[in-house]
Amino acid sequence: MTDWTWEYNPSEEHVAGGLAPGVVAEIERMATELATLGVDAAKVGRPLDRGGGLREFDILGGRGFISFLAVARHHCVYVCNIAWYG
Repeated sequence: MTDWTWEYNPSEEHVAGGLAPGVVAEIERMATELATLGVDAAKVGRPLDRGGGLREFDILGGRGFISFLAVARHHCVYVCNIAWYG
């Protein structure tokens, strides 16, 4: 277990506003799991050839993806964008 947390960046309204509650719940569950990984969250998802930077991870069987940053100095995973194809 790590002391990492997660947040929406810049805000929940901006990133997740208008999405179905079930989609938001799944994104928040995944963000919690990414925070549990701590510094290793910077190695999850795309791009596959390097770690760090803005990462992308498929959600709900490829029906969308989240973009996130794992910032070690803040001990935080920031969910920056959600693309939902429904």
